[in-house]
Amino acid sequence: MRKIVLSILVNNTAGVLARISGLFGRRGYNIASLTVGETERPDISRMTVVAIGDEQTLSQIGKQLEKLQEVISVKELSPEKSVCSELILLKVRTKTDAKRQSAISIADVFRAKVVDVAVDSLMMQLTGETAKIDAFIKMFYEFEILELVRTGLTGLERA
Repeated sequence: MRKIVLSILVNNTAGVLARISGLFGRRGYNIASLTVGETERPDISRMTVVAIGDEQTLSQIGKQLEKLQEVISVKELSPEKSVCSELILLKVRTKTDAKRQSAISIADVFRAKVVDVAVDSLMMQLTGETAKIDAFIKMFYEFEILELVRTGLTGLERA
């Protein structure tokens, strides 16, 4: 099994996300991560799809995507030729000053930003590579994680 990151330019029209995700579902392909948003042109969106599968499956994914009318281009983002990142918001319980200070210290090590402070909780924001995000989450296993959300991977090919 191998993981690929695909950068897909699509026409920004109603239903394009459903058509692309439907293609994956109909063929039994798994989407590990999916992000989508407008590009510098409002009529074009970029989708970043992380897929996991064997070589034959991954080869078929690209070929099937290129057949869709809404798809402009499909590129595989290789780790050495691209920059990929994701965002996480993590809220942890901090009932005591000691817990709050401990959470802030961990956030500082990872260069995370504290974005919300409440009487008994703290919310942090971090961007970075998947391994960094995973390590950040592991550091908070000793805390009570109240909520967590990740954007999924997004990326661009280097110049």
